[in-house]
Amino acid sequence: MYISYEALCWIKLEGKVSMTYKPEALCPQDLIQRSVYLGHKACRGNPKMEPYIYKKHDGVHIIDLVKTRMLFDRALKAIYSIAEQGGRVLFVGTKPHARELIKTYAQKCGQYYVDHRWTGGMLTNWKTVSASIKRLKELDEKLASPEIVNYVKKEQLQLTRMRDGLERKLGGIKEMGALPDVVFVVDVVEELIAVKEARKLRIPIVGIVDTNADPDGIDYIVPGNDDSISAVELYCSRVCDAVLAGMQAEMEKSGKSLKSSRVGKPGLDDQLLTQLTERFKQADSEKNGTKIEENLQSLTKGSNSQTK
Repeated sequence: MYISYEALCWIKLEGKVSMTYKPEALCPQDLIQRSVYLGHKACRGNPKMEPYIYKKHDGVHIIDLVKTRMLFDRALKAIYSIAEQGGRVLFVGTKPHARELIKTYAQKCGQYYVDHRWTGGMLTNWKTVSASIKRLKELDEKLASPEIVNYVKKEQLQLTRMRDGLERKLGGIKEMGALPDVVFVVDVVEELIAVKEARKLRIPIVGIVDTNADPDGIDYIVPGNDDSISAVELYCSRVCDAVLAGMQAEMEKSGKSLKSSRVGKPGLDDQLLTQLTERFKQADSEKNGTKIEENLQSLTKGSNSQTK
């Protein structure tokens, strides 16, 4: 019997989602202050992102923050479920303004990361990458051993440069041991190769998708600004919290505990600010969240129907 890729993702993620986990609610004012709502110029927008756009303001797409909140909440629950089952999460973000945040929050929750250029085949050619990781560990041991003094300075320098180059490319995954169970990508346009490799290997993807991106192939779409440093920090910190919560749940089961390039903003006038805020009030006031849930299901169904 044929099982679609979307069904496999559902079995792997949604089928294990714990109904007890509730991510901390995203504050509308915080989302607005961090410019999560701010998309790209309308002329650079991808037509497939239209369902996630609230309106066009001063020639710039404004992202529907209500849908951002709903979809991000769904993605965080999926990540929590992976961590709860002891799965690995790979953080990916190689743009200069995201590198330090990706590294910091991945390390904080004990997961893995790629914060410099993605090397082609990092996932699809894991056997070769594993050999490079082994070489990196050997160089670390050699440079840390007392015997390094027996090498002339030129040889020491060559070994150091070789180690630094491998560390820059593979340092964030050298302890991963095997392929990740889910990949969290900050910018799906910048990290297109990573997305393609994860897709090929049927590894679920949680992606921050801006208005210029193609959402096809992203299992957990989170529409949002991927150029704002404060917005990227928000995404990374919430994913980190979800991973830690999942790890905590896993350890509690075993009787342990865990200690834990964009144009300037369009004029955000009072009218637009009010409209964005009212969107949240309207969504929160829907009886039992029925309308919101139907909207979320239609978005998810639409995304899956475009993916082969």
